[in-house]
Amino acid sequence: MITLSESFVKGDSGLNLRFFAKSFVSALFLCLVIFCLSVSLTVLFRPLYYWDMEHLSIPERSGIPEAVCRENYDVLIDYNLLGGPSVLEFPDFSMSESGRIHFEEVKHIFICCQVIGAVGLVWLAGRVLRQLRRCDRDFTWLRWTGRAALVLVALVGGLVAINWDRTFVLMHKILFRNDFWIFDAADDPVIRILPEPFFLHCGVLILILQVLFAAICLLLARHLKQKK
Repeated sequence: MITLSESFVKGDSGLNLRFFAKSFVSALFLCLVIFCLSVSLTVLFRPLYYWDMEHLSIPERSGIPEAVCRENYDVLIDYNLLGGPSVLEFPDFSMSESGRIHFEEVKHIFICCQVIGAVGLVWLAGRVLRQLRRCDRDFTWLRWTGRAALVLVALVGGLVAINWDRTFVLMHKILFRNDFWIFDAADDPVIRILPEPFFLHCGVLILILQVLFAAICLLLARHLKQKK
């Protein structure tokens, strides 16, 4: 039985093109999955905010007690999870209409990331198992995924290092078609417990997780190729 990789070497141009296209699409999709998983895990990692409460002196700077900061942050995170509340109601903060709309838009983004991440893991397991059953050891798409993810991390990390403020604004302009993300503490006091440096730390964690997942892809590709 001739595998895709063997046919690629033998020069079947039609099969070569299909092999390249299939590997490219798989790598592209898995890069998206890696990003979504990194975002989802960062959202789930509440200890980052708890640590930042002390590291950034959030209660002292905002004038809001630590217990109140924690409780309202937990409510916000619960709202952004699959199966979470459909309506966001802060126990201690009022919320403007534009703030409500923005949080709904953020929720949709986070829910999409969680769904894509979960579906992507199932797809990855199924793809690897199918190849192993066919005795196909060519995991080029996994190597491409790892390398592409590292390149993206380098590019985004470079932008963050050069000018975080501009990158932060650009990200919001790409994701949202309005300026509701520009909060006024008088109308949406919750922003007082969400300082911009906290979002920088979230961004750094997302990049770290992407590097980790990229390394896993590269190591998995090498291991599966050598597996007998």
